[in-house]
Amino acid sequence: MLDFFASNRSKNETPKATASASVQSLSGSQLSDSGPRSEQEQPENIESGKKKGLFSRLIARPFTRRRMIILGGLIFLIFAILVLVITLPIVLTRAHKHKDPGDVYKLYPTKHEDPSYRIVENKPVYAIHNFPDPGLLNHNGTWYAYGTNPHKHDPQSIHIPVATSTDFVNWTLHEGYDAMPTLGNWEMAVNHWAPDVIERDDGKFVLYYSGQTNNFNKHHCIGAAVSNGTDPLGPFTPLNESLACPHEYGGAIDPSPFRDADGKFYVVYKGDGNSVGSGGWCGNSIKPLRPVPLILQELESDGITKVGEPEIILNINDTDGPLIEAPNIIRQDDGTYYLFFSSHCFTSLGYNVKYAHAKSVKGPYTRVDRPLLQTEDFGLKAPGGATLSHDGTKIVFHANCDGYRCMYAAGVDIRSSNHTIIMAALEIVGTVSSNSTNTTTTSIPDSTQ
Repeated sequence: MLDFFASNRSKNETPKATASASVQSLSGSQLSDSGPRSEQEQPENIESGKKKGLFSRLIARPFTRRRMIILGGLIFLIFAILVLVITLPIVLTRAHKHKDPGDVYKLYPTKHEDPSYRIVENKPVYAIHNFPDPGLLNHNGTWYAYGTNPHKHDPQSIHIPVATSTDFVNWTLHEGYDAMPTLGNWEMAVNHWAPDVIERDDGKFVLYYSGQTNNFNKHHCIGAAVSNGTDPLGPFTPLNESLACPHEYGGAIDPSPFRDADGKFYVVYKGDGNSVGSGGWCGNSIKPLRPVPLILQELESDGITKVGEPEIILNINDTDGPLIEAPNIIRQDDGTYYLFFSSHCFTSLGYNVKYAHAKSVKGPYTRVDRPLLQTEDFGLKAPGGATLSHDGTKIVFHANCDGYRCMYAAGVDIRSSNHTIIMAALEIVGTVSSNSTNTTTTSIPDSTQ
C-alpha cells in the first residue's frame, strides 16, 4: 500500500519539473527576441526613441496620414522662411530706393554774402498779378513781357498774355488780349507756357512757347509762331509742326531765343525729363532721376529753320533737386556768356534763379555757388523763371504771391572781373533803348504745372 502511494507521488512530481525546465528554456531563447520586454529593458528603449529627431520620426515608416500632414506643413514652413529670407532684403532695398525724399533744398547762407541783398533800393518791384515765366523784349523804348497762360487746363484761357512798360517799373497788362489767338495742328488749346519773343532782320518777330501736344500723351513740346506784321504785340501765327519735341526726354518746355554777336540765332530749352519721371516733386524726386538737360538749337535767320543737331549745354547736379529749367542766355561785351536757369520744383520754396558762365555759347558752363535769387531774398518766396535784358542790367521773374505766381522786375549788376552777378536798384529814366534783336527770354515751371 505504502509503495503504491509512493509510486504515484513520484509520477506526479516528474511532469512539474519537466514543465519548469521547458519554461526556462523559452525565456532564455525565444522570449528574448519576440516576447514582452523586461522592466529593466523598457526605459532604455524609451530613452533611445527620444534621442531620435522629430524629422527622423516623421519620415519613419509606415507613412500614416497624420505624419504626412505634419511633414507637408513643415516643408511648406521651411520653404516660406527661405522665400522670406531671400525676398525681404530686396523689398526693403526697393522701398528705401523708391522712397520720396521730397524736394530737399538748402538756402545759400546769408552771413557773409554780398551786402547788395540787404539794400532796400535793390528790392524787386511787384509788376503784374498772375503772370508766371515772363519773357522779355525791348523795342523802340517799350518793354514787352509775355507770360504763361493765366488759367491752366482751361481751353477758353488766353494763350499768350502780354504786358508793357515804358520805364520797367510800371507795367500794364493788356486785359483780354491774346498774342497768339490761333493754334498749330500739333497742339491742344490748353496750357501754353513760358513764351518769349525775338526780332528778325525783316522786322517781324518770332514767338517761342511750350505747347501741349495732341499726339504725344499730352506732353509739351516747343512751338514757334511768326508775327503777321512788325508789331511785337502780334498777332502771331503758329507753325503747324512743333519746333522741338525730343520724345526721349518726355518732350521739351521753356524756350528762350538768343542772337549771338556774329548774328547767329539760337533757341535754348529744357528737355522735360521730369514729366516721365518716377514720381514725387515735379514728377522726378524719386530715384532714379530722369535727365532734364538744357538744350541749345541753332536756327536760320528766319528763326524757325533748324541748323544741325541740338546740343546739351548743362545737366542737373546734386544741388538742383528734381530738375533744372527756364534757361536764358545773354552775352557780355567781354565775350562771356551767362546762362540763367531755375532749379528745384516750382511748387517748393527751393525754386530759385541760378546762373553759370562760359566763353562759348555752347559751353562748357561753370556754375556760380550763390543763386542770383532764392527764397528769403527781399522777402520773396520761390523766385524763378527769370529772363534778363540783353545787356544784363534788368531782370523779370515770378515769385509766389497769395496763391499765384506774380511777375517782379529788378535791376542787376554783372561783375565781369569775377563773373558774379548781384541785385541792383532800377534806374527810372523814362524809356530805355536797347537792340531788340539781341533780346533773350523765357522760363517756366515744370510740366506738372
